[in-house]
Amino acid sequence: MIELQEVGEIACAAARVWAVVADYGQDPRWRKGVETMAPRPEGIVRVGTTTAEVMRFAGRTYRNGGEVVQVDPGRSFAWRTTSGIDAEGDRLVEPLGADRCRFTFHVRVTPQATSERLLEPALRWLLRRSIRADICRLAGLCGS
Repeated sequence: MIELQEVGEIACAAARVWAVVADYGQDPRWRKGVETMAPRPEGIVRVGTTTAEVMRFAGRTYRNGGEVVQVDPGRSFAWRTTSGIDAEGDRLVEPLGADRCRFTFHVRVTPQATSERLLEPALRWLLRRSIRADICRLAGLCGS
C-alpha cells in the first residue's frame, strides 16, 4: 500500500481554499493529470457526492469512480473509490489566521497489478512529487 500525507501552508483564507478543494469540479484546475472530474451533485461536497474522474499518471490513463463518505463542512472531507484504482483519502483545511491556512492532502492507494506492486517505490515517489506540485498550484490558484 502507498500512503502519503502532504501538507502545505497557503497564504489565503481557509474559506477560499475550502471553496476550491471541496468542489471536485475545480480539481482539473489544480491537480495535474486530472483531465475530467464530474461530481454529482455539482458544487461543494456532501456525504454521498459521487465522482467520475479521468486522470493521467505515470504514463497511464485511469478512470475512477468515487464517493464522499464523510464531511466536516468548511474543514474536511473523506472519500473512497468505487471503481478503477483502489484508493481512499481525505482533504483538510485548517485556518492559521485570517489570511493563511494549512491544507493537508492524504491518500492511500493499494496497487492491484503485479507490475504496480513491483514498481511501488517509484510510484510512491512520483505520487508524492505530484501531490506537492498540486498543493503549489492550489496555492497559486487561491491567490498566494
